[in-house]
Amino acid sequence: MISDAAPRETLMDPQQVTLQVVMVDDEEALCQGVRRIIERYKVHVADVLVDAAYTFRYFTSGEDFLVHLSEGGEVDLLLLDLKLPGVGGMDVLDALSSQGREVLTIMITAYATFETAVKATKLGAYDFLAKPFTPDELRYALRKATSQLILSKQARKLAEEKRQVRFNFISVLAHELKAPLNAVEGYLNILRTTEEDQNLQMVERSIVRVDGMKKLIGDLLDLTRIESGQRERVIKRLDLAELARASMELLAVDAERRGIGMEVDADEGIELFADAGEAEIVFNNLVSNAVKYNRDGGKVTIGIRRKGDAVRIAVSDTGIGLRPEEAGKLFHEFTRIKNEHTVKILGSGLGLSTVRKIANMYDGEATVKSEPGVGSTFTVSLHDAPAAGGGEAAPAAASAPIA
Repeated sequence: MISDAAPRETLMDPQQVTLQVVMVDDEEALCQGVRRIIERYKVHVADVLVDAAYTFRYFTSGEDFLVHLSEGGEVDLLLLDLKLPGVGGMDVLDALSSQGREVLTIMITAYATFETAVKATKLGAYDFLAKPFTPDELRYALRKATSQLILSKQARKLAEEKRQVRFNFISVLAHELKAPLNAVEGYLNILRTTEEDQNLQMVERSIVRVDGMKKLIGDLLDLTRIESGQRERVIKRLDLAELARASMELLAVDAERRGIGMEVDADEGIELFADAGEAEIVFNNLVSNAVKYNRDGGKVTIGIRRKGDAVRIAVSDTGIGLRPEEAGKLFHEFTRIKNEHTVKILGSGLGLSTVRKIANMYDGEATVKSEPGVGSTFTVSLHDAPAAGGGEAAPAAASAPIA
């Protein structure tokens, strides 16, 4: 519920926020008129107990506004004229979209067509205000946009708090589990060297289980660090073939014990701007699964190709494979496929979920193609990461137009 009337008395005082409204229009008199209305206007968003006031500034050209943004200028709500000399309104929207900026934009125009509206909406426009508009129509559009903006911010804040709680819980859990696990593993390794045949099999099974628990802790920490943003990202140029070979070395002992061959088939000098830790998580999870779910004497191939503006990593195995209904569940958290072939294979059910989250961070995707008894191919596409640095009806006209 939205109201611009004085809020009723409540048990809690409303939160006070000030939103930066920017107008880009080459009619300076219109901008001055809008300023007088907006700077005296306030909106109460009752659903979340927020009172919003506004500061206002304007630019008479798209070029000046884009310079303002490049210099770190702030904007919460943008009133953007479609027809501007030089850099037009659509050009400004396109620049905002390409920069990944989320700015709630109200397009102002006297010339809108259906095609223009569709294109503007695809580029991120939230609403339209037709010239000439009245003060009431301006206030209505502003009130609706303010509610949308504040509710969206509140939703993001709640989601962030939820991720933070989860991260803190997993961190405490991991800390409490690591010490006893390390102690148990140490004692088991001592027992392993006593050469008491009757105990050796139980010791070996216990060590396998301990390793599985340590893997679960590591996967949980990887997932929650990524979700919560607690992990610092360092974006740099990475040699993907080198990372693939490093992952193969980590799994070499397990692969050799089962006679599984591994090879890298990569484009010459293929590179990606990415965080090394995130790329390692992708390779390690995919190669580990390819070995773990392979048949003895099988093969693992890591293919790395540049496809357009993305890098495509495909890890193939000659293993047990999956039915289509099983493959569709794989990228969900804590999902493990349980059948007669996997019952003795340990795993956390988190690795592929983490791989998918990382792929999404790079505007990519993670997919699988599989055939039972033949094998599987897991494909992850990643784009270069940017370098660090960076409805109710409208009211009828009730007063004279301001444009």
